[in-house]
Amino acid sequence: MAPVAGTFYPGRAEVLSHEIARLLAHAGAQVHTAPGPPKALIVPHAGYVYSGTTAALAYAQLAPWRDNVRRVILLGPVHRVAVRGLALPGSTHLSTPLGSVTVDQAAIALLSHLRQVTVNPAAHALEHSLEVQLPFLQTVLDEFQIVPLAVGDAKPVEVEEVLNTLWGGPETLIVISSDLSHFLPYRTAHAMDLETVQAILHLRGSLTHQQACGGTPINGLLLAAKRHQLKPTLLGLCNSGDTTGDRQRVVGYASFVFSGVDHAPH
Repeated sequence: MAPVAGTFYPGRAEVLSHEIARLLAHAGAQVHTAPGPPKALIVPHAGYVYSGTTAALAYAQLAPWRDNVRRVILLGPVHRVAVRGLALPGSTHLSTPLGSVTVDQAAIALLSHLRQVTVNPAAHALEHSLEVQLPFLQTVLDEFQIVPLAVGDAKPVEVEEVLNTLWGGPETLIVISSDLSHFLPYRTAHAMDLETVQAILHLRGSLTHQQACGGTPINGLLLAAKRHQLKPTLLGLCNSGDTTGDRQRVVGYASFVFSGVDHAPH
């Protein structure tokens, strides 16, 4: 079941594959890949027509490492269901038109002692922030399993604890799904998003939900990035006014890659 297939992204497998290939090809011509394996990405989660070009800039970073990554820790904010902490779906697989992705039960077992991690299928049932990332991951990686976490009312340190528990090595990738500012005039949004970008680049984990709907998981990642000495790089920044032309009420999008030499658990 893929609830937002056909709305946020194409619902037919062949059309979806073609669209992702087009986005990745365009991205690959624009960016240079990081010198080492990416440890974390921040990617937007709007419909592909709005933010697909920006998301592809992040996923293009994985091309040299497609057979290295075996586990993806995917965190995105809840939009429809109130959640305390971080919620797992309680399922063994997630599906898109491109097929099924196995949920990593061994990783979930490692989280069983954390009180902030719960099982809440309703939080995942219609949550686009997680689902829209899956077709990209299915395209750019070979065999991998996923730990999908819908993030609600949680403290950054609670998110960091989850990330540290599953940190692993180069085989483990963290993906944070988040858009930036919402429904502001173009110039106001651009100025706010530039401030948010600087906060992320300087690992200042104090983002509000007005700055980024995924501010909570981003703040947790920034704490972990400090601990593990990761360096963020901005790959792209735009908003829906750039991609659709309507500049009255725009949504901001950015992609980042985090890399570094420290891939060992602490």
